[in-house]
Amino acid sequence: MSRKPKLYYFDGRGKMESIRWLLGAAGVEFEEEFLETREQYEKLLQGGSLLFQQVPMVEIDGMRMVQTRAILSYIAAKYNLYGKDLKERALIDMYVGGTDDLMGFILMFPFLSAEDKEKQRAFIVQKATSRYFPVYEKVLKDHGQDFLVGNNFSWADVHLLEAILMVEEKKSDVLSGFPQLQAFKARISSIPTIKKFLEPGSQRKPVPDDKYVETVRRVLRMYYDLKAN
Repeated sequence: MSRKPKLYYFDGRGKMESIRWLLGAAGVEFEEEFLETREQYEKLLQGGSLLFQQVPMVEIDGMRMVQTRAILSYIAAKYNLYGKDLKERALIDMYVGGTDDLMGFILMFPFLSAEDKEKQRAFIVQKATSRYFPVYEKVLKDHGQDFLVGNNFSWADVHLLEAILMVEEKKSDVLSGFPQLQAFKARISSIPTIKKFLEPGSQRKPVPDDKYVETVRRVLRMYYDLKAN
């Protein structure tokens, strides 16, 4: 196995993007193998690498890891982005879980019909501004610190910034009523490793396009139509 982590996924965001973000935040270089054909996917299946017959899959430290949350937890702990004690880890898990819920509304957006995309866009913005962003706004205001947990940069901060930028792609002024999150976004974006990951030419993936959607459908044989919430 390569000494650098190696990521197996499509050439697009999906569930792998948060893993790319966290490795980028940790300043870790990684390699990628993009799935482009059904044959590649079946080879991984037949080789027993995909424990639950799903990607993402990451080769790291002699392991072939699957299940996104397990991969992220391992990376966060390995690179000191998971708090200093059990209480901080619990808070990080809680905030990451909430952010995951919000990002879940966005994950399947590229696969929707044009009509359903407009409905889902409004739904995403509504949920972000009424349920999720107010929580993080209050957390930051109440403790008056630069970061969500323990006044140290953590996985929770990385995940929240990723989510903010994703929602801003749906509505550019979505943070207009959230001054704490505006300051948080600027602050986290200026951290050197994050700033580098946000620069053109990094391994951060762009908004999913039709080519990405077609590749995922073909490789995973997704022939059904998805509906908006």
